[in-house]
This record gives sequence, structure tokens and C-alpha cells, in this order.
Amino acid sequence: MSDAMGEPSTSAVSAVADPADTEVEATLRPRRLTEFIGQPRVREQLELVLEGARRRGDPPDHVLLSGPPGLGKTSLAMIIAVELGAAMRVTSGPALERAGDLAAMLSNLLPGEVLFIDEIHRIARPAEEMLYLAMEDFRVDVVVGKGPGATSIPLDIAPFTLVAATTRTGALTGPLRDRFGFTAHMEFYQPAELEQVLRRAATILRVDLRPDGAEEIAGRSRGTPRIANRLLRRVRDYAEVRADGAVTRAVAQAALTVYDVDDLGLDRLDRAVLNALVRSFGGGPVGVSTLAVAVGEEPATVEEVCEPYLVRAGMLARTPRGRVATAAAWRHLNLEPPPRALAGSPAPPAAGEPPPALFGL
Repeated sequence: MSDAMGEPSTSAVSAVADPADTEVEATLRPRRLTEFIGQPRVREQLELVLEGARRRGDPPDHVLLSGPPGLGKTSLAMIIAVELGAAMRVTSGPALERAGDLAAMLSNLLPGEVLFIDEIHRIARPAEEMLYLAMEDFRVDVVVGKGPGATSIPLDIAPFTLVAATTRTGALTGPLRDRFGFTAHMEFYQPAELEQVLRRAATILRVDLRPDGAEEIAGRSRGTPRIANRLLRRVRDYAEVRADGAVTRAVAQAALTVYDVDDLGLDRLDRAVLNALVRSFGGGPVGVSTLAVAVGEEPATVEEVCEPYLVRAGMLARTPRGRVATAAAWRHLNLEPPPRALAGSPAPPAAGEPPPALFGL
């Protein structure tokens, strides 16, 4: 899986970008807005923003793209630059540790260029405060000297468009969020949309992908194109080595079993969390730190990597008293859910009530 800082993951269903996949992902990225699959509302809104700017001959409003990893925020940023016919400079929030780092980048921008800042919620505060003025007035104040003799020199910069991406909109400060003229939230994809993504990727990668194979992979991809494309490559390898090269439903099922991806898209760590919650703690409630110790992972990994999908899949509930397994989680592990799980109650057994059987027997 991945740690909380976004380090590369060995899981086939991690939505975090893997540096080893960078070259392949670049090949699969759509180049124009018309090629981008899914997110119909965002595409329509963005098309209006870009077309209006082109007709006026001005840079468009600054754009904030938010949503979970792997849904296409970076691809959309690149598309914005292509649609505007402008060059794009790329950086990330963690890389901008000092205001001087940002000032150097801004001062080198040419008129109309696009500056893309990934994970902008992790930008250092001094750089963020400099960004306020740059976004509003296309100006930065460079401080020369130290102490009482320090002076601030205003420096005009070329009009530009900032495109920022974040997986945590709530972590952005209000002043920074308010300076974006257009904000788009990326939603998880439907299986039919993922099948389109897979067919396009299969054409580019020259994979013999059959309709039933695409359906099977899409259903295990957690609603995320990056995961769908990664699973396609894993299944392709299996098909070429252990089958006749064609990706059918049966081949996809066999391949994803090898890679520990079950029919709902859960991997080894996801199932370990559910097993610990249900079998060791009777379905909860249990604190995330205790749950993490039970599966041998860091609490941040369990909370930020596993839990979001388990919650979205309806298998885990976050409550003030801790994490609770739902009836769906018990059934997914082939166990009979206790009455309180069927009732959807996160409360522990009442006084005098026997605890649920450890193994659901």
C-alpha cells in the first residue's frame, strides 16, 4: 500500500501514483478535452471557462481541481495548457518550502503560461502568502536584506493561469481557496465509464481486451481510472504468459486472484483490516491505532489508504467511539452479521448482552 506521505505503493489497487508507471501513464493520458472520459459536468464547465478566455484573449481564471487521487486531475491540468496553446510549468506543494522558491518560478513565467501545483494543500505558509498577491495582482514582493534594514521590492510578473490540484480541499486555507475563479470536484467513475477508459487504454497498449474482460476489470477498479489502467496491465501480463493473450472475464478473474484483488476491488490490506475488525474485535467499535497494530501498519496508512474505500463500499463506519464493521463487511468475509450490525447500530452490546461470537459462529 502507500504511506500517509504518498510513497509508492506495491498494491495493484492503490490510487497513489507509482513512479515506475510514469512513462506508461503519460502514454495513456488524453491530450484534449474531447478525449477525456467521464466527469461530464466538470468537462462542460471547463470547456466554457476555456472558450470564454480564448474569445477574450485573456488568461482564464485560476482553476482548482479537487478529489481523490487517480481520477485525472493532472491529466486535466495538462489538457488546460494544450487547449490554451500555452506551455505548462509543473511543481508541487511540498517542493515550495520557501517563498523564494515560488518567486523564482513566478518571475520566469511567460505571458499566458500555465503553472500547475500538485498537492497545493501542502505548500509552505510563506509561499502561500506570496501566492495570494501573485494570483490577484500578478505581482510578488521580494524582500531584500534582513532585520530593520530589509526592504520589500515589488516585482511585476506576467499574467498566468494557476491550475492547482488537491486531494484535501478542507486542508486549504480560506484565503487561498477563495482566489480560484473555478473550482471542480472530481467524482469517482461509474463502471461503464471505466470500461471506456479500459477500451481506450487497450487500443493504445495493443491489448486484446474482450467486452467481458473489460467489465470484470472495471468492477474491481474502485471507480478510479488509474487503478483500472494498472489492473489492465497486470491482466495483460497474465494473459500473455498463462493464456492466449486475450483478456476475457475468466482470464481477468484468474489474474486478479494472483494479484490479491477480490471481486469488490479489496486487496490484502483491506481484507486484513476487515478481518481484524470483525474477528478480533467483534465488529467494533475499535480505535484506528488499535486496528493498525492488529494489521501491522501505521495508523495513518489504515486511515488514509484503506478506510476511504471501505467506507465508500459500505463495509466500515467511522463513529465517535471508533471503527465499526457493517453487515456488508461480515457477509464479505462469509460470516453471519450480529443483530446490531444488521440494525446498523454502531453501539457496543448493552449491559448483560453477550458479545458477538468471535468467528461469527
